[in-house]
Amino acid sequence: MVASWRLALIITVVIPLVGFQGYAQIKFMKGYSADAKVMYEEASQVANDAVSGIRTVASFSAEQRVLETYNKKCEAPVKQGVRQGLISGFGFGFSFLTLYLTYGLCFYVGARFVHDGKATFSDVFRLLLPLYVTALPNNTSSTEALPCTVDLQVFFALVLATMGISQTSALGADSAKAKESTASIFGIIDRKSKVDSSSEEGVVLANVKGDIEFQHVAFKYPSRPNIPIFTDFSLTIHSGKTVALVGESGSGKSTVISLLERFYDPDSGKILFDGVEIETLRVSWLRQQMGLVSQEPVLFNDTIRANIAYGKEGETTEEDIVRVAKAANAHQFVSALPEGYDTPVGERGIQLSGGQKQRIAIARAILKDPRVLLLDEATSALDAESEHVVQEALDRVMVGRTTVVVAHRLSTIKGADMIAVLKNGMIVEKGRHEKLMGLKDGVYASLVELRMSSG
Repeated sequence: MVASWRLALIITVVIPLVGFQGYAQIKFMKGYSADAKVMYEEASQVANDAVSGIRTVASFSAEQRVLETYNKKCEAPVKQGVRQGLISGFGFGFSFLTLYLTYGLCFYVGARFVHDGKATFSDVFRLLLPLYVTALPNNTSSTEALPCTVDLQVFFALVLATMGISQTSALGADSAKAKESTASIFGIIDRKSKVDSSSEEGVVLANVKGDIEFQHVAFKYPSRPNIPIFTDFSLTIHSGKTVALVGESGSGKSTVISLLERFYDPDSGKILFDGVEIETLRVSWLRQQMGLVSQEPVLFNDTIRANIAYGKEGETTEEDIVRVAKAANAHQFVSALPEGYDTPVGERGIQLSGGQKQRIAIARAILKDPRVLLLDEATSALDAESEHVVQEALDRVMVGRTTVVVAHRLSTIKGADMIAVLKNGMIVEKGRHEKLMGLKDGVYASLVELRMSSG
């Protein structure tokens, strides 16, 4: 009895100490975890914006800028994570150190009691076994399940061996899942893109006019290798001219823009920019010569100023931002906002209307002063009033630039220098609006008539 209460006293003192340490660690880690969560959410927002707007990022050759921004956002949570790991490691280390020191002390005291005849082996074993059980993963052992006469050394050896084997077996399934997950991730990381926008290789032209020529281009999307988009596509666009591409859905209008931006390369044929094959030009430089405005512009979760400045590498002055905003008919509505150019646009520009987003996208596109303007259904999703304001801005910025317009609305295309009608991957009609409307049984005239009859 003397031995029992003395050993029990040692255990009673240690267990609350370990429990208090665990409680303190949880409370402390909770604060760290909350701070790290907020920081990681900011970094995740950058990654989410980049992935969801990958074409916008690529068209502005902003991959490196996005990567730098993401790394900067990750610096604080990574440091926080390191501190969290150190604290966690110290806490667990302290817990197990205390626990195993208690084992040693109790074994020593118990052995002394047995040696001095103050306690029996069974008394000591019954008291120490519950302490050991608290260290097991699931506390699955029981004092009543084992006879007290079992040799203590053999018992602990067997339990430790069993625990090690069971933990290893439990990790087997997780290890297999981890390998599968990392294989797909590293597969993406190691994949070599046919078009490397980060490469510094390639030709850079000293003087840019903006002439574009497609020569017998054939193309099909890698995801749909059995569906040809172009079989023999040829088109010449002269510098400073506006060409409108029209046709039914799926005829390849937007594909022309994707090929010009080198989001893809043709399967055969050539695409020339100022007489030079675009595959020989530096990708980042080529994309800097082109300004892309899409049907649903991607605005990033930042201020209006930051979204406009996104269109240009390096520092952008306030004068430049205001200048392009005025050209895009955006300055007036931006100035009327309480925070002006510092107004957050929200995720994907949710705080702005469709027409406002489109004008911000136009300002962003012309900030880098591109020689070629690519308008992919830039006004098709707008109401009549917004379309008028946006079209007025486009008419202003198109002057002196080679412009490729993909559109359905007659108001957008009838003023083009040339209209190219696509069907089955080829140009079937070409000319100005008046000429094409005069063709008997013409494809363009039929499209216009259908569009007008449908309102």
